Amino acid sequence: MPETPGASISREQVAHLADLARIDLSDAELDHLAPQLSVILESIASIQGVAGDDVPPTSHALPMTNVFRDDVVVPGLTAEEALSGAPESEQQRFSVPRILGDEQ
Repeated sequence: MPETPGASISREQVAHLADLARIDLSDAELDHLAPQLSVILESIASIQGVAGDDVPPTSHALPMTNVFRDDVVVPGLTAEEALSGAPESEQQRFSVPRILGDEQ
């Protein structure tokens, strides 16, 4: 596929790409898509021309930093405390009604 500014993509190249992507395109669709893809390639080429070696690649317009808190170990609930509000428990587990019958 051409990568130079002003380059266009041919109808045959669009047909080849469609074949690789397993997309069935009619002749009318190929004729319609080729000029559109050429415009997209020209737009990408113009952006590549603007971004010089002194411009670092970024994913956001403004600098972003993550804010992390310190990972501090704190005591958790005991099994008895966790189950204290449960309507029913069995062998240190929540006991819930069966929703599937014995046939499963």
